[in-house]
Amino acid sequence: MQKIKCIIVDDEPLAVQLLENYVQKIPFLELVFTSDNPITVLEYIQNNEADLIFLDIQMSQLSGINFMKIAGEQLKYILTTAYSEYALEGYEHNVVDYLLKPISFVRFEKSTLKAQEFFPIRDSAHSHFFVKSSGQQNRINFDDLLFIESIKDYVSINTENQEHIVLETLKSLENQLPDRFARVHKSFIINLNKIQTIDGKNIQLISEKTIPIGETYKSDFLLKIKNRSIS
Repeated sequence: MQKIKCIIVDDEPLAVQLLENYVQKIPFLELVFTSDNPITVLEYIQNNEADLIFLDIQMSQLSGINFMKIAGEQLKYILTTAYSEYALEGYEHNVVDYLLKPISFVRFEKSTLKAQEFFPIRDSAHSHFFVKSSGQQNRINFDDLLFIESIKDYVSINTENQEHIVLETLKSLENQLPDRFARVHKSFIINLNKIQTIDGKNIQLISEKTIPIGETYKSDFLLKIKNRSIS
């Protein structure tokens, strides 16, 4: 099972301990970091992978709302708060849900199930995953997937027959795709099995779609192609 990497940030130690205990009971969550200092968490996410943050709104060093403004939209958030009036303001950001303190496990579990819908789900055979689009879960077969393109706060997932527009980040998808896929540009991930030709600056897929090669990703991409050819 592909786990969701989560962080807890709350300046109340007992609140952190409670959420830690809850996270351990959810099989698809993986706790990677906790802190009572939001500044420390901002530093952590600059250099480490995470998907979901359980974020207290009212903290002395930095409010949860300001934290989200600084951290940006690459993460999903579940807000924890003792004040229900903050919930609507939080939904202006990339917020999945909010939990009103004191938090019961039943309510916590419901919130995490809601969060799970925002992340692709791979089966154990690694043959497909699911994405939520148009109000439903859509199966995407890896063998049919041509490329994924970032479009502002959304991604366009392109198969041989369909396109799905999903509220997601390219980074989170990249972390969950198998080795046959590669990031070749800040806005593109491609299926290496669908490459027709490569020149110095572009990749042409078998669908005749042309994908640019970003300089930042070029050396890693070419090395991956070389290793596949050798193997």
